[in-house]
Amino acid sequence: GGLIHCHIVRVALGPGQLSMKALRTHGCLQTCAPLRLARRATASYQALSRTDGVEGYPNVNARYKHEPRKKLALPTEDNRLRSAPPRHWNRDWSETELRKAAVDHVMLTWSASAPVEHIPMIERGEGVYLYDTNGKQYLDWTSQAVCVNLGHTMPESVKKAMDEQIEKTPFVYGGIGLAPVRAQLAALMAEISPGDLNGFLFPSSGGEANDAAIRLARLYTGKQKIFNQYRSYHGGTLGPLSATGDFRRHFSQNHATGFVKMFNPEPHLFRWADTDELACEMALACLEEQIVAEGPATIAAIMLESIPGSAGVLVPAVGYMEGVRALCDKYDILMICDEVRCRVCWMIQQFGARHKTLTH
Repeated sequence: GGLIHCHIVRVALGPGQLSMKALRTHGCLQTCAPLRLARRATASYQALSRTDGVEGYPNVNARYKHEPRKKLALPTEDNRLRSAPPRHWNRDWSETELRKAAVDHVMLTWSASAPVEHIPMIERGEGVYLYDTNGKQYLDWTSQAVCVNLGHTMPESVKKAMDEQIEKTPFVYGGIGLAPVRAQLAALMAEISPGDLNGFLFPSSGGEANDAAIRLARLYTGKQKIFNQYRSYHGGTLGPLSATGDFRRHFSQNHATGFVKMFNPEPHLFRWADTDELACEMALACLEEQIVAEGPATIAAIMLESIPGSAGVLVPAVGYMEGVRALCDKYDILMICDEVRCRVCWMIQQFGARHKTLTH
């Protein structure tokens, strides 16, 4: 204690002002140190923990004093909306103006945006055909990514029903109100759907539907993993894009976890066997091996496109889907059938998963 006090005294007095010998001669150490020790022993918490330090010892046990908060440099850009130029109220734009607007401002889906300069400028559609601004006719093989399966000529009954609903009310939020047509459609779906499929959610897109299916499977089972095929596409939102197996999954697979890829029953570079029956058997055996290796207790669902579309319209062998259903039953795993691409044709036939063994 004496050395510590000597050090403090010398610092306080400054070098050369008083020597240690002089302090001892004057008895300062003998009198000051005991008094300060006694004072510290009986000091209150407030005296020992002060903003400026222990009483009598500046900066000793002092509380942290933060630096003054620096003033943020606010952005100086003018982010107010501007007035729309008069040309936007003119419907008659030249193709040159349209093309320039597209090149300058339009972003394409799943592609670099540079090709927008040369892709056809579609002006109208009729039946299964599309027509560009030069009058060239195109056969729409993909129904615009399977979004207009009825074709481009909308039936009068559909237009009439849409007009009537818009006149009544264009939108009702499902959480606070019920539109009569929603209840009627849900009842119709329950009556024509196979097995015990009787509850329906009406999202705005296939990706949103698959996202809901993934969340429901995980909540219901308490398990995390979702099996998906390598050659598949399930949607552009984060969850379904991670479930996707084709090249598009690379845009998100590091951001969403719990998705496990499995081989399709119709691979490109090899064959499971020489006949469809044996190939189906081997593909299911491979899937079961993977289920066991991953751990059935960790797998919430196996999610499949009944017929993959963008992967190449891969029709599975007879018995494959039923076999997947059987494996799901065996290992207590849910089965999600992503049939967005097949919805119109298979609604007519009461869904692609119409076999009763797929609807548990």
